[in-house]
Amino acid sequence: MKVFSAAQIKAWDQYTIKNEPIASIDLMERASSSFTKRFCELYNSDFKVLIFAGPGNNGGDGLAIARMLHQNGYDIETVICGESENGTEDFKTNLKRAENQGIKIISAEDIEFKKSIEKRVIIDAIFGNGLNRKIEGIFAEIINKINESNIEVVAVDFPSGVFCDYLNTDDVKIKAKYTLTFQCPKPAFFMKENEEYLGEWEILDIGLHPDFEKKSETNFYFTLKEDFIERPRAKFSHKGTYGHALLIAGSHGMMGAAILASKACLRSGVGKVSISAGNKENDIIQIAIPEAIFLPNDLEKSISEIWTEKELEPFDAIGIGPGIGQKEERVIELEAILKTKKPLVIDADAINLLAKNRELLENVPANTIFTPHLKEFKNLTGENPENSFETFDLLRNFASENQWIIVLKGYHTAVALPDGSIHFNSSGNPGMATAGSGDVLTGVILAYLAQGFSPQEAAIKGVFDHGKAGDAAAQIRSYKSLIASDIIENLR
Repeated sequence: MKVFSAAQIKAWDQYTIKNEPIASIDLMERASSSFTKRFCELYNSDFKVLIFAGPGNNGGDGLAIARMLHQNGYDIETVICGESENGTEDFKTNLKRAENQGIKIISAEDIEFKKSIEKRVIIDAIFGNGLNRKIEGIFAEIINKINESNIEVVAVDFPSGVFCDYLNTDDVKIKAKYTLTFQCPKPAFFMKENEEYLGEWEILDIGLHPDFEKKSETNFYFTLKEDFIERPRAKFSHKGTYGHALLIAGSHGMMGAAILASKACLRSGVGKVSISAGNKENDIIQIAIPEAIFLPNDLEKSISEIWTEKELEPFDAIGIGPGIGQKEERVIELEAILKTKKPLVIDADAINLLAKNRELLENVPANTIFTPHLKEFKNLTGENPENSFETFDLLRNFASENQWIIVLKGYHTAVALPDGSIHFNSSGNPGMATAGSGDVLTGVILAYLAQGFSPQEAAIKGVFDHGKAGDAAAQIRSYKSLIASDIIENLR
């Protein structure tokens, strides 16, 4: 699914109006109907509804929603924010319709948030996604009063005060419990700074013209389940059909990382996985993962002797980094691996070694997959972005300039591709913020590389399936009790 800017959303509306064709007031009616249907599922008519409507089309949506909820038996009070005579034509039309229905309409100056035993909910329709200026005056007062009221808020399309395309550092923003957004997610939804304002967000289909989405370009995408088609396994296939992965992972005291990554690799469909670790770690691997092949790692060899082309020839893809440590001999090993033409995923300690030995970055092949968390990403780039907007900008540029794939781990993990696009993940949950979760992800991505998926596919699908397994694990356990092994056990 494409993620569009405020300007593109406006253009999509206009394209729909022209090419469906449909009148703008009827398109507003359709959007408001979608919102009302979902709102009624969240809150029954026992709740008194306070709707705050601004003078723009977002306010027009709010007035149409007021009328529809009134028709569904809800007790409605609508607060007009700003001068109604300065409203858009569709706002004025829906204001008149609401008045004709006998809906109580008051001005913002008259609203009082008295304590009440009534069950109440607020609908925020003050500003839409096109806001790009600081909120002041009566609008700021209203938003602050709403937030101070502690009444749950449902935002129409976008919480008022949040900017669609970049970060608004001002504090005057609606804190919504739910954001019911129209047609597609917006860039601001993936910025961690907006979490407390967005609440839980959902996408409502309002029937905007599909041709616009097909024709329009964007740098941002939202990955969904329907983006993937599972590859069938042939009846007469064998383990060689599904690839041989080499995982260079683990060290004394850190063999858990190797075990988690290799188990995840096997659970993700790879035919064989060989684990390269220190000579003393053989028993640990053989006992913990009998399905894996153990390769003793002689780090005393010189750069010309370690991981020669002949030694790497049997493998279809290589993963390096989980738990390998920061010793100098690992730098020599990493330098040797970077000479390979095999698909490559680099994680954890290997990323930190590259950050400390920056001259090696010139040797990293195109389409290599990196899987850093935010701190590792900052170390890798040598930059220190101050917020999510700056981080995404750096992420796009870094991936594009180097022709690498960067998997920036976090909620809505962001996969940046060499073409400058970022794919935000839709699966996963806070329970996955646990030790070893990243090692599991490395194993999943490595498995897909070894099975012949393109690096782009392996990264995006690997991230989604990792998150999907985490969601399944959380259903069995809980966010609090989920551990990395639970993710592996729910890989399907």
